[in-house]
Amino acid sequence: MTTVSPVELRSRAVDVLCDPALAEVVDLVAWQEGDAVLVANADGSARLTAAGTEVLAGRDPVADQDPLAFSSLAEELADRSPPNARNSYPDAHARLASLFAADAAPDLAVVHTGRHYWPDQGGHDGEHGSLSVVQSRAPLLLSGAGVTERGVLQASARVVDIGPTLAWLAGVPLSALGGLDGRVLVDVLVPDSRHVVGLLWDGCNSNSLYALARAGELPNVARLLARGCAFSGGAIAEFPSVTLVNHTSALTGVGPGRHGIVNNAYFDRGAAAQRLTNDARTWHRWAEWLAPGVQTVFERVDAPTACVNEPADSGADYSTFDLVRGGGSRDGAASMDDMLPDPRKDPHATRDYVEARKDYAWSSSVDAIGLEQMLSLWPSAREAPRLTWWNTLLTDTGHHAGGPHSAIAHAAMRDADNRLGVFLDHAERIGALDEMTIVLTSDHGSEGADPTCVGDWDEPLRDAGITFRDEAYGFLYLNC
Repeated sequence: MTTVSPVELRSRAVDVLCDPALAEVVDLVAWQEGDAVLVANADGSARLTAAGTEVLAGRDPVADQDPLAFSSLAEELADRSPPNARNSYPDAHARLASLFAADAAPDLAVVHTGRHYWPDQGGHDGEHGSLSVVQSRAPLLLSGAGVTERGVLQASARVVDIGPTLAWLAGVPLSALGGLDGRVLVDVLVPDSRHVVGLLWDGCNSNSLYALARAGELPNVARLLARGCAFSGGAIAEFPSVTLVNHTSALTGVGPGRHGIVNNAYFDRGAAAQRLTNDARTWHRWAEWLAPGVQTVFERVDAPTACVNEPADSGADYSTFDLVRGGGSRDGAASMDDMLPDPRKDPHATRDYVEARKDYAWSSSVDAIGLEQMLSLWPSAREAPRLTWWNTLLTDTGHHAGGPHSAIAHAAMRDADNRLGVFLDHAERIGALDEMTIVLTSDHGSEGADPTCVGDWDEPLRDAGITFRDEAYGFLYLNC
């Protein structure tokens, strides 16, 4: 019996995935080869290194890396889910190289086209996870004390910049933050506040958020923008542009190659086990998967900190998930559903969607209890934490349910805006608002899938005799 080498097996898999017959669903394939990352699709291939790009055949699949591409709502709507030749892939080498530096990285990372619709494998009407710019772009808005610019700036940052920026604002010196992947946003901020608040609205499309704020549909986001600035290019997520990878990147300042959490589900070869990280039953186990020695922003700040509804919480003086862990249930947050408030009685929730959709109702309850925690953590300006992080879940639920420009996505953002307004009003009443710097961001963007664009790469791979695991539908571990 002939044994196929790992390199030959990978080459055969790449040939299958780059077949023009799969071009509607496979945007590109990436893998590591020595000190380089290779990318390929039906139109060409390229070798990416820190020194530059070498086109190997045809057209470079990541030739355009402009982080400001499609950075207005009009541009995005005029070319929804553009094909690879018209798309942009910001910081492609750095983001891919970080993924493949991790022990749990796959042999091949398959990137979906923006149009690909895959509900049978867990996909949604609104999607993220890609290397491309719209799915990777999280909003980034800076407001309040110490913000030196105003309006929407033609600028971009990265999700890994969030942690070091929050730490610096909360009193950590720049000299202690130099070894991170992210940078401190010193161009638009000075550390001039008593309180720092980080808001993560999970899954928000950046263009949509800014446009709704300008239109008056998100008055409290507009209220923040009036006291600060936003980046039109947002904050670019690490790859893959999924939840726990980027919550971790935001709160540690390093990418997956250093923090070790590489997807919402991945294969741990050493333990020969699947790691399912993005699930209410497992979120509380986040620290078990974090690479040794990686610190959160909470561990860096030498002052009271709080972390609300966020699994990436190590070192926080108050943490929702500390309470979950203290409950001792193997089902984690899923075991606490009976403790959640009734979303039908929530004045900040959109009643029609609460009644119609179980996921919208559950996320509304989670966010309602998040608001309760925020208010209890801020009884007075004197007693409030130096650094507070508040994760909002419903926005991701709404974007998945209908896509980024749908009625349900907009409703989810309006509900989040209502809850934000309650907190801002409270902060103003206790005299804390003028002494506060607020950073509003997300973990990734969102792009609408096309229900007519269906297809699957697993079946052609099996037909070619390739043995593999496909984790999170796109991470291929060969010979497994």
